[in-house]
Amino acid sequence: MAIKEWPAPERPRERLLALGPAALTDAELLALLLRHGTPGRDAVGLARELLACTRGLRRLVELPLPAFTALPGLGSARYAELQAALELSRRYLREGLERPGPIGGPDGAKDYLLAQFKPLQREVFGCLFLDTRHQLIAFEILFYGTLDATTVHPREVVKRVLELNAAAVILAHNHPSGVAEPSHADQALTRRLSEALALIDVRVLDHIVAGDRAAVSFADRGWI
Repeated sequence: MAIKEWPAPERPRERLLALGPAALTDAELLALLLRHGTPGRDAVGLARELLACTRGLRRLVELPLPAFTALPGLGSARYAELQAALELSRRYLREGLERPGPIGGPDGAKDYLLAQFKPLQREVFGCLFLDTRHQLIAFEILFYGTLDATTVHPREVVKRVLELNAAAVILAHNHPSGVAEPSHADQALTRRLSEALALIDVRVLDHIVAGDRAAVSFADRGWI
């Protein structure tokens, strides 16, 4: 049975309009982007098959183009549409940080960093650079590492802070393993960077560690 023949309360689009996007499953949301299925399979059925084949939404959207188009019912057009949807979500979150006024707390920064780091399969370290009113100047990834480690050079962080004339920073890195819990090394690095930046009167407001579905804020835990 085609989706248009389903009872209205069961159709993904109607459910989204009535209940909001959070009420839909991953397969239903993906089906709305796919729009139609393949012969003998509706869009929701195709979405479920794709998610099962790739073992989840994250692995599906992280596939490179050749691997993506090798899956049933997918092509370069659908790859482009899905990547465009992801980039729109990242830009939406960035606009929230760029609004006039200071960053009010770690929650907005957490959401933004989770979206920025999700596609990455290796550990990276970056900074949110802020002005004297704690408004965002820029977010930059400064160091790229391996699957589970990144080497951070405080001198390079200080150099970039001075180049951007930042008054404060929020440190950030990801854990590709998906577990956001900071390590003792993360805490030691935060202390080193805080001490280095204090020498030029720049304050470290937070250090956010992003995992798969959640992020941990050092400020929330009272570590900064």
